[in-house]
Amino acid sequence: MASDRIYAALPEPPRQSQAESKEEEKKAFGNIFAELESVDLPLGTTLRSIYDDQPNAHKRFMEKLDARIRNHDREIEKMCNFHHQGFVDAITELLKVRADAEKLMGQVTDTNRRLQDAGREVTAQTEEVIRCRVQQRNMATTVEKLQLCIPVLEMYSKLKEQLESKRYYAALKTMEQLEKVYIPRVSQYRFCQIMAENLPRLREEIKDISMSDLKDFLESIRKHSDKVGETAMRQAQQHRTFNSAVAKQASMGHYIKPVYSLNERTHAHTPNGLLMDDDTGDDEADEEILTAQDLVDFSPVYRCLHIYTVLGDRETFENYYRKQRKKQARLVLQPQANMHETVEGYRRYFNQIVGFFVVEDHILHATQGLVTRAYTDELWNMALSKIIAVLRTHSSYCDDPDLVLELKNLIVIFADTLQGFGFPVNRLFDLLFEVRDQYNETLLKKWALVFREIFELDNYSPIPVETEEEYKLVVSRFPFHDAEIEKQDFPKKLPMSQSVPQIYTQVKEFIYASLKFSESLHRSSTEIDDMLRKSTNLLLTRTLSSCLQNLIKKPHIGLTELVQIIINTTHLEQACRYLEEFITNITNVSPETVHTTRLYGLSTFKDARHAAEGEIYTKLNQKIDEFIQLADYEWGMAESDGRASGYLMDLINFLRSTFQVFTHLPGKVAQTACMSACKHLSTSLMQMLLDTELKQISMGAIQQFNLDVIQCELFASSEPVPGFQGDTLQLAFIDLRQLLDLFMVWDWSTYLADYGQPTSKYLRVNPATALALLEKMKDTSKKNNIFSQFRKNDRDKQKLIETVVKQLRSLVNGMSS
Repeated sequence: MASDRIYAALPEPPRQSQAESKEEEKKAFGNIFAELESVDLPLGTTLRSIYDDQPNAHKRFMEKLDARIRNHDREIEKMCNFHHQGFVDAITELLKVRADAEKLMGQVTDTNRRLQDAGREVTAQTEEVIRCRVQQRNMATTVEKLQLCIPVLEMYSKLKEQLESKRYYAALKTMEQLEKVYIPRVSQYRFCQIMAENLPRLREEIKDISMSDLKDFLESIRKHSDKVGETAMRQAQQHRTFNSAVAKQASMGHYIKPVYSLNERTHAHTPNGLLMDDDTGDDEADEEILTAQDLVDFSPVYRCLHIYTVLGDRETFENYYRKQRKKQARLVLQPQANMHETVEGYRRYFNQIVGFFVVEDHILHATQGLVTRAYTDELWNMALSKIIAVLRTHSSYCDDPDLVLELKNLIVIFADTLQGFGFPVNRLFDLLFEVRDQYNETLLKKWALVFREIFELDNYSPIPVETEEEYKLVVSRFPFHDAEIEKQDFPKKLPMSQSVPQIYTQVKEFIYASLKFSESLHRSSTEIDDMLRKSTNLLLTRTLSSCLQNLIKKPHIGLTELVQIIINTTHLEQACRYLEEFITNITNVSPETVHTTRLYGLSTFKDARHAAEGEIYTKLNQKIDEFIQLADYEWGMAESDGRASGYLMDLINFLRSTFQVFTHLPGKVAQTACMSACKHLSTSLMQMLLDTELKQISMGAIQQFNLDVIQCELFASSEPVPGFQGDTLQLAFIDLRQLLDLFMVWDWSTYLADYGQPTSKYLRVNPATALALLEKMKDTSKKNNIFSQFRKNDRDKQKLIETVVKQLRSLVNGMSS
């Protein structure tokens, strides 16, 4: 074994000389390397011998191994140096061959492309030939199989034709031939299996196939229901007119035959809803009246009913007919989504419903028990609930009062038509009260736009009247009476603006429009009067009130416009009693009736007037603020200019001209506005002095400010608005006056001595206010008097200011504690 050889080859130093030992060691390691370099021997024992023999054998082995590796590297290097030139020559030859190889590759690719192009057509033709042969084979197979199937299909088609033509006996013979002769020949096909399975069932269903006529009849009804209903509703409308004519002729002793009939060509309507033949004819009719019998052929119903009766299955037919008609009723009662957009949508809906129940009424009286009165009543109650729900929903979408009014007329005609056939319609008339509310809502929305347009086009100035004719024209539109203005010569002006007669006229138009809905509702005059008054109250208290409130809040409405609005509302309020008389004249119901509703639109104009007054105060204060913002005081000036500030004189001139316009206002509005303006001006001037951003104020600035306050006081004492007693208006500036007097006179000893006493000269001066202003003057004194410490008077004044400041602070602290 190899391990034995290794162990035998290992040197034994104690027994041999050193040279021999090295020789043997070299030989032993040479054997080991030979075994390691061999791929045939297992290496496990060889490596184990290296580690297991002697303590330093592994180290000596690694040294020998490194030496052997270096020898091999030197041999490899020699070998590479020897063959290097040949390798370089080979690479050079390969580079020369590459160009030829690329050229050859291009030629091969081109040849392959041409070959593919040449073979593509051949391949396509081959595939086409294969497909054609497959088709030929399939066609031949199909023809062969069809030749077997065609007789079966022909017989089955013949069976269908016989069933459709109601040749039931021949159909049974044909089914027998199919089962015994034809189907067995091609029984392997699935359609033949289906035929064979259907034939027994077809025998049992022959009586049901007879219902095909009934289905055609039902389809015809479905198509012609709207036409039947249209005819019935038109004749009902004519009947209303006819009744009026009959009443007139009866009073003159004449008689005219009734023409209200739908079910036959005769003119006498029998109690059961059928028309009776009238041999006398109708010489007075201008045109032939179409009936349900003219539009729909009822013979299929009679025929199918007879067939099922003979077969003993009448009940099945009756149940089927009623079930189908109920389905059609549900379809008829289902409205279109956009039905509420046009009156035609409602008309088609009503026509279909009327047509449906006219046909059912005819079937009820023309047949014996196919439908019963209990059945038609149940169907009508179900339909009526659905109709009311639909109308309630869709009418709520209507925003056009004309459309709602037309809907009301259609409902009335619809109810009258069905009532003529014995159907109860009281719930429809109850629905009209809800529609009336919707009609009023649409009227309110429409008149809101009308009022808004009137207010937008108004010039908010008194109406000029040049001649007597113009005056009468205005008075004819609006009940205006003023003895003083009537005495004036032309031209003259009426106090209200042009919107007042327009508003009054539109309110009357609203009443007329609201009255239109009450026509043909068979309501008493008291009910109509109550409805008109309630709707008019809604117009005044909600619609007109909202328009007035929005108008007052608009930014472009100035003080002049607000004054005119107050005047307008006063005249409209006075005209409310004429509106009540107008309604009374229409309905002939006395206002003294117990249950008569009163017009409470007076509150509308009072509220609008109060809102306009408040807006006047607000806008007037805003205008004052705009002038105040123009103030440009030089707070550090040494002396005043000797005249009032320009912004304040402009403000006073504005107030004078404004209050001249206010003299036309009723009541104490002008006085309240004037007092409010003076108080706001005084407050604004005080805030200007006490502004925290204003750090320093000189005595010269105080003097200039005093001149402006004097002008305000002069304005207040000039009585810009009559009606004030004494110096009431001047008291608005009393706080400013006492504060400025205190600083102008520098009378701190009096102020501090009399503080808190009712008889104090400076009773309206708050210590905190005086302290704040004095602090600003104190800072100015320090800044402007750099050398004040060297002048005795200035030093004394500074000490006085500091002393007063301390005393004022103690007063302020005492008030806060």
